[in-house]
Amino acid sequence: MASRTTTAALVIGVVVVAGGVAASLRRGPARVAVDTGAAARQATFRSTATASGEIVATRYADIGSSVMGRIVKLPVAEGDRVTAGQMLARIDPVQAQSGASSAIAQIRALESDERAASELVRAATADLAAADARARDADQQLARKRGLNQQGLIPTSEFETARAAADMTAAQVGSARAAIDRARQAQTAAERRIAQAQAQKLSADDTLSKTSILSPIAGIVTRLRVREGEMVVVGIQNQPGTTLMTISDLGAIDAEVKVAEADVLRLSVGQHATVTLEAVPGKKFPGHVVEIGASALPVTGAGAAAREFKVAVRLDAPDPGLRPGLTCDAEIVTSERTNVLTVPLQSVVLRRVGGAERQGVFLLQGDRATFTPVTTGVIGGLDIEVSGVAENATVIVGPYQALRELQDGALVKATPKKS
Repeated sequence: MASRTTTAALVIGVVVVAGGVAASLRRGPARVAVDTGAAARQATFRSTATASGEIVATRYADIGSSVMGRIVKLPVAEGDRVTAGQMLARIDPVQAQSGASSAIAQIRALESDERAASELVRAATADLAAADARARDADQQLARKRGLNQQGLIPTSEFETARAAADMTAAQVGSARAAIDRARQAQTAAERRIAQAQAQKLSADDTLSKTSILSPIAGIVTRLRVREGEMVVVGIQNQPGTTLMTISDLGAIDAEVKVAEADVLRLSVGQHATVTLEAVPGKKFPGHVVEIGASALPVTGAGAAAREFKVAVRLDAPDPGLRPGLTCDAEIVTSERTNVLTVPLQSVVLRRVGGAERQGVFLLQGDRATFTPVTTGVIGGLDIEVSGVAENATVIVGPYQALRELQDGALVKATPKKS
């Protein structure tokens, strides 16, 4: 009895397994679940680059000091409007005034030396004229006595005395000329010392003038870093000097943003941009690119990071209430096309076709995925420009894991088309 029961159970199990196998064979191979989208034509298609940064004045000046000392006068406050040439601060001028006075006194002393040297030149010139006259007279006496001596009318000793007198007066002429040269050299040296002293006075006057710090531009005091009575120092080598304040001309404002290296090569001067600020919600400021950094910004921190480039976007119609330092975001239009056929960016994949890798998309044809090579263009947001597929063609767009392993001709099960 037990044997018959066991045999019946085995028969039932075989029948159940056979039924399952038959059902599987009727269903066929497993299908890949995929998401689909459409190849859509867009009337206007833009490619953009986004970046963040801050608002800066197009024209500004960080005001420092060329002289060291204590601030004795600070007539401006942060937020004040100033004009070009207006005094912003005054450094204690006592030492600079002392240097200028000393330079003036030195010039006057050297001018006295120069006048004395000029008198010596005039005296030496007069001495030379007298020596010349004596020399001419001695030469005439020598000539007469030479003739008389030759005629035997005077003794030879008298002739020798006349010749000695002529030689002596000639030597006096030479000495007088040397004295003139020395006097002229002394005069020249005095003149050069005067010129040197005048240069020192010019430097002292310049230092004195720089104790009054004037505004180089008209604008607003956007940052004031010192107070009256503080000491300011001058920068030397790697030691920066004191920055007193920043004057900004807010007539023109830039958004200075940091663009990733992957986007910077798509930028060019003149491209249109839209700037938004967290401080002014709901408002967009149109602008255009005016400057692109030629080299990457320094990387801060020890970890490796993507390089960034400084890009300046000039606001076309800045709000008078904007202030330097406000954070902002910029969207720069790098390319704009019309009547463009696009597909979702994630649908474009690489597959080997004819021994070479090709870009393409998988189109849904019936219940199968068909790989179709395409030519890509600009990228805009989550879409990419393509050619090689028909408008409104059903494109497989995901999920990523399925799309990565999907092969040409694979059976798929598609979800309803996404618009």
